[in-house]
Amino acid sequence: MKQDVAEARYPKKVKDHAKLERQAVELAAYENHNVHGLLQTAEYARALYEMRRPAFGPDEVERHVAARMARQEIFERKPLTMLTFVQEEVTIRRPLGGRAVLRRQLEYLLEIGQLRNVEIQVMPTDREDHAGMGGQMQLLKFKDGSAVGQGESQLFSRLTFDPKEIRILEQRLGLVRAQGLTPRESRTFIEKVLGET
Repeated sequence: MKQDVAEARYPKKVKDHAKLERQAVELAAYENHNVHGLLQTAEYARALYEMRRPAFGPDEVERHVAARMARQEIFERKPLTMLTFVQEEVTIRRPLGGRAVLRRQLEYLLEIGQLRNVEIQVMPTDREDHAGMGGQMQLLKFKDGSAVGQGESQLFSRLTFDPKEIRILEQRLGLVRAQGLTPRESRTFIEKVLGET
């Protein structure tokens, strides 16, 4: 799909990101500061939204949490979407919202990781080589072979339709997956962290 056609077909605004997720047949993501939104429990998401500065009001927090939870229908949608996540080790150790919230979040990661269309990997802190040092990234692929990439920083989230940038994201995500623990090793690692929490 040509870039101009892709841009006309897919929305550019981050708030429309959920629409893109619903259309995707494959999603690959790397997260370096918190658990990926699709993998969050309501309590964990609420803790994140309550930490936001400038602060959201209680109604805004609940609206955002509800929207985040609604996105999780992707796990059960038919046909199944292939979902791969690499979580930086710190994202499964940092007790955002407190230890009880973290425990439930880790239990949820183990639960979701058992789905046939989901792979969760951990990128250990002790890795000397790391292709994800540029930060959070995500790639969505669609039935027609097109793709959309996404990256985030403090105040900005950017979608890209540029084939060259998509190839770079594919390479980086592939390397991050190869450098991280395998899904089985990651499960064992998450179980160990849960046991310590």
